[in-house]
Amino acid sequence: MARMSDLESVFCRTPVWRVFARRFVVPRVLPDAGLGPDVLEIGCGSGAMAAEVLRARPAIERYVATDVDPSMVGLARRQLARFGDRAEAQVVDAAGLPFDDASFDTVCSWLMLHHAIEWERVLADVVRVLRPGGRLVGYDLADSARSRLVHRLTRSEVRMIDPDELRAELVRLGLADVSVEPLGIAGAFAFSATR
Repeated sequence: MARMSDLESVFCRTPVWRVFARRFVVPRVLPDAGLGPDVLEIGCGSGAMAAEVLRARPAIERYVATDVDPSMVGLARRQLARFGDRAEAQVVDAAGLPFDDASFDTVCSWLMLHHAIEWERVLADVVRVLRPGGRLVGYDLADSARSRLVHRLTRSEVRMIDPDELRAELVRLGLADVSVEPLGIAGAFAFSATR
């Protein structure tokens, strides 16, 4: 799996990113989404989104934040330490999740699928680890000239996602209640589906 560029990595460690996550992303992506007690996040970066989700959803019993980059997982561990046994961070490649089938109620993907060059493979593994009735929730950037330019400038290895392609893939994987909708923030879109 591709990693974030150095510039993206630095940005997701900033207070600006944490405030953005708290004020804009979490309320729009998780307004009423029912998250079960066992949550997996793929591509957690610095753990900023994980911390905001845990803060906003105290009913979550176990939140496993994963990322392919060991330095980001180290940051996430520090970020999540205040949540005690409710949270952990692990070095994991989302294209090969080391978890048992049907082991999570919810899988979250916050602005990372476009970094997973083979995002279809990642989604197939996400479906495998979701329990029946479990939810996939997240958001990402739509494929556009602007998003391609930004990633070219930051030298990120990405494969941008057309929202219609994502919707079709979620349906092909047998998920129900598929929703892929614009967020109204910098060309981002929210998505959710039920296994």
